[in-house]
Amino acid sequence: MKEKLNITSLTETVEVNIRFSETDPMGIVWHGNYLKYLEDGREAFGAKYGIGYMDIYKQGFAAPLVEIDIKYKKSLRYGESILIETKYVHDDAAKIIFSYKVMNLKKPEEIIATANSIQVFLDLKGELMLTNPQFYQEWKRKYAV
Repeated sequence: MKEKLNITSLTETVEVNIRFSETDPMGIVWHGNYLKYLEDGREAFGAKYGIGYMDIYKQGFAAPLVEIDIKYKKSLRYGESILIETKYVHDDAAKIIFSYKVMNLKKPEEIIATANSIQVFLDLKGELMLTNPQFYQEWKRKYAV
């Protein structure tokens, strides 16, 4: 993601425990599992702010991911616990952008990974929405973003 991020104060943090099934034979988390951790962050954010996957679906839309950018800084191991901080990033276009920090629970100053994701809106026929759906405009007004 190359554009400048306009991060708001809308943030949610969730704790995740690293399970054995998420690691390789050396006990290190496989890189693809970070996508699941980011989803944990999006789901926690959606539950807190009323913009989860099912909230969007009930309005007649889907919000698939079209881009994820992850920067891995440190390894995670089986048995560790992490915090996933998910921040909403304002954009005028018809998309939802999040910025993430994955941190060590015992040492939150230790950044494990950073990431950004972009979701777009599709109607339930699969057509891309080029303008913000009405419910999303109202959501943005509610949170002054």
